[in-house]
Amino acid sequence: MASNLEENLGSTVKFIQAESVQALASNFGASSNEVPDRYIMPEVEADSVAQKGSFELPIIDLAKLRDPQFSQAEIAKLGCACGEWGFFQLINHGVDKELLERVKADITAFFNLPLEQKKVVTTESNSAEGFGRQFVASDEQKLEWVDMLYLNTQPVNQRMLQVWPTNPPTFRDTIDQYSLELNKVTGELLEAMSKDLGIESDVLFNLFKEQPQVMRMNYYPPCPQPEKVLGASAHTDGAGLTLLLHVNDVQGLQIRKDNMWFNVENHPEAFVVNIGDILEIASNGRYPSVEHRAVVNTMKERISIGTFQIPYRFCTVGPLPEVVRGGKENYKSLPYIEYIKGYFSNKLKGRSYMESFKIY
Repeated sequence: MASNLEENLGSTVKFIQAESVQALASNFGASSNEVPDRYIMPEVEADSVAQKGSFELPIIDLAKLRDPQFSQAEIAKLGCACGEWGFFQLINHGVDKELLERVKADITAFFNLPLEQKKVVTTESNSAEGFGRQFVASDEQKLEWVDMLYLNTQPVNQRMLQVWPTNPPTFRDTIDQYSLELNKVTGELLEAMSKDLGIESDVLFNLFKEQPQVMRMNYYPPCPQPEKVLGASAHTDGAGLTLLLHVNDVQGLQIRKDNMWFNVENHPEAFVVNIGDILEIASNGRYPSVEHRAVVNTMKERISIGTFQIPYRFCTVGPLPEVVRGGKENYKSLPYIEYIKGYFSNKLKGRSYMESFKIY
């Protein structure tokens, strides 16, 4: 069955089977340490990066959000984190530690397979799903320093199981369990955000009916010239909410604030959560979708898994009337299907697509 994403995009964008960057990186030293020109992004060296230790993301405790004694104060703290940073670290989320360790082990094992075995889970169709797919807008487009496995995980009847790995043998069961657990977590966060926004929870949940979810597993190989490449170009997420799990302890996530890039330090057993475009628009700008990117390491690979809560595909993306309350709408409205087509058409232009929705 075709995924929601594939059905929605049709032929408007192109996903190709890209060269494995992991395989490319493994050949460095044999003939050359020069990064191919297609991967060199000049803005990396030009951008300003804040000094280490210059900031720390807010920490939100999900156990306190669940506890009536502490929930009111923690909801206010959550609202500040979403409004000021658009990012936070989520602790005490309740996802079983053993399950998290299995997720990390299975993803690592998959990326450690020989390339030909990983290629088994790819597709020839114009789809983002499977291993090694990259969105490519033109032949001149710069490529990101990453191998990825992209899966549609919820609802279950939208899964393309032919691109779900069977090696390691536990992979499918592990990701299935992880997917269900993260839908529970995002459901609780959306409910808490509804309280902070002063609206009924079902208003926000209606945007995410059936809780559609996709996962992107990222392998950023070490690079001899990390100052010239990016694992992920500067972008905002075209989702409602993103939960990022660091599979290993290599840092690489950066967020932009006040025209400066800030390094996000890994927090043990926490999810890094960020607001996506859909929630910025729905909240009428109260929760910003913040530009972020991934840098790479000289000596060691970085592995992560991002889980995206995406909207119900037949919903309308626009400011929620219950949030606006008769005031000024700061964003245009349009069907989600049209929104996501535009998102991928403008994916390589940072926040420019989001800015086009603003009403001045």
